[in-house]
Amino acid sequence: MIVRAADEKGAPFTLVGRDVTFLRTYHSLAGQALHIQTFSWSALNKDINAETERRSKRRLLNVQIPLHGAYQVENAATAYAALKLSGLNVSDEAIARGFARVKWPARFEIVRSDPPVIFDSAHNQDSFEKLRDSLDEYFPDKQVYLIFGASEDKNIPGMLAVMRSKIRRLIVTRADHPRALEVGTIQEIAEQVEVPSEAATPVEFALQYALGLAEKDGSIVLSAGSMFVTAEAITAWKKINTSLQAP
Repeated sequence: MIVRAADEKGAPFTLVGRDVTFLRTYHSLAGQALHIQTFSWSALNKDINAETERRSKRRLLNVQIPLHGAYQVENAATAYAALKLSGLNVSDEAIARGFARVKWPARFEIVRSDPPVIFDSAHNQDSFEKLRDSLDEYFPDKQVYLIFGASEDKNIPGMLAVMRSKIRRLIVTRADHPRALEVGTIQEIAEQVEVPSEAATPVEFALQYALGLAEKDGSIVLSAGSMFVTAEAITAWKKINTSLQAP
């Protein structure tokens, strides 16, 4: 559909994975690395059908990103293509340096490794699927205490269903936001999809409670479902750490 619309409008179209290929070469809790196969951007910009020229100028650009999840590799390749096609005079070397320093708060952000504490902004079924895949990849043998809240318009059954196998217990809370669903409503939905839950409000208390549970069994403490909930959880985490470091 997107390709057809671009053709109808005569708009330049670049497809990551076809015109810009990439390969993840390494990943760990420290980050990940990828190869991006470059080519003649001038030929692509001018819509010149010069495949021989493009092939002759292709090379591999090695990039490292301190982010987690296979989807971030595709995001990096997409960002690279957008930068090169933007008309800005940004070298591959400058892009690689920038990627190595990138920060993305609350996107599978691991703030502690043992027991793990992760903040994520997943708030729909698709992003929860990616979140589950990342948990399976980085922490295959661990379950999570999921600090969860959601807005009224979200597909809560879908989000919880895709994460059900990873959830040890759902800690239902509510952000200080007018669109946030009541805790009891979310618990009713959780019961329908057979996810064990309990209520803990406000968000700061939910985090403290989940941390206490994780200390006993080493499970992951994860905040997701609402960007508002995760934002409050991050604030609470910083407050907790500040108090621990105080003399």
